[in-house]
Amino acid sequence: MENTPPVEALDSSFDLVTRQDATEAAVEALRGDVEDVKARLERVSRAAARPIIEGSASGAASPEVKGFVDGYLRRGRETEIKSLSGAAPSDGGYAVPREIDAMISARLKNISPIRAIAQVVQTGTAGYRKLITTGGTASGWVSETAARPETATPDFAEIAPPSGELYANPAASQAMLDDAAFDIQSWLADEISSEFARAEGAAFIAGTGTNQPSGILAAPVSALEDASRSFGTLQFLGSGDADGFDTNPELKLIDLVHSLKGGHRQGASWVMNSKTLAIVRKLKAADGSFLWQPGLMEGQPNRLLGYPVVEAEDMPDVAAGAFPIAFGNFRAGYLIAERSATAILRDPFTNKPFVHFYATKRIGGQVLDSDAIKLLKIAA
Repeated sequence: MENTPPVEALDSSFDLVTRQDATEAAVEALRGDVEDVKARLERVSRAAARPIIEGSASGAASPEVKGFVDGYLRRGRETEIKSLSGAAPSDGGYAVPREIDAMISARLKNISPIRAIAQVVQTGTAGYRKLITTGGTASGWVSETAARPETATPDFAEIAPPSGELYANPAASQAMLDDAAFDIQSWLADEISSEFARAEGAAFIAGTGTNQPSGILAAPVSALEDASRSFGTLQFLGSGDADGFDTNPELKLIDLVHSLKGGHRQGASWVMNSKTLAIVRKLKAADGSFLWQPGLMEGQPNRLLGYPVVEAEDMPDVAAGAFPIAFGNFRAGYLIAERSATAILRDPFTNKPFVHFYATKRIGGQVLDSDAIKLLKIAA
């Protein structure tokens, strides 16, 4: 007698097959729905990616655009035969998407390099002071049994660099900050930093000392040598001509170099603006050779009489009575006292709907050692 499966087993197998068929049908239906949704999303994406043609407030095309599209692109009427051009809206300019470059070009500002060659200190308070000795300890020769009289003690002078507060307070509307195609906040921060560098550089050269640093050219000057003039007064040498340089300009420049103490000449440099530099580059010695020596390798500074030349556009031009050239060890000769780095406060409350970017920086400066810097004066 053959073994036949029980009725309950057959019913169970039939139910399993039925469920599997139903599941596959449901999966196929779901796949169809997904494909339909994907197709709709692709159509919406393509429509959203098309550039909106400026016209009415609802986005409808203007009559000029409709005439161009219907008459020329679709029907090719002879009256509409013309070349496509982005210059004129009616010639196809409406079809050209507008794009603003994320990088904004700007005019280059003249930033004085005095900070790079001077002595810079970070201070904790606005009342910064520095002591400097104006006379060294004296000594003397004596015999083995002779008395030792008292020798002179060093003299001190106090340096208190005048300081001031640089500030900037530009504003931008909140809508502009939200909608602009570039990062306005970063751009404004860069602009403020560049402007502060320009302003402080100008003050390091010619600052008055009133609510700002006292510049190099603001110090008193004298033709007396180091041992004869008072501390804090810079020495100057004349150029030999009331309006420029005399017939032997190299002699005046050599005199200026050696008016500086030997210790200060280690690390000394020339400072002048580009107009003065153009004149100096043309100067020749008696044998016809140029005093100017270009750098032999990239990255090396150009030199004048063996010393590097620094361009500072805030230095005056060559003119009667001016001081267009400075020579010295500026790290020993000029002190920059910086209270803090630039601080920027974002203020969206004071002047709604504008957001102000209030930036401040406290900085001071003064001649530190007047023996370390010499000036050339345009004078007979």
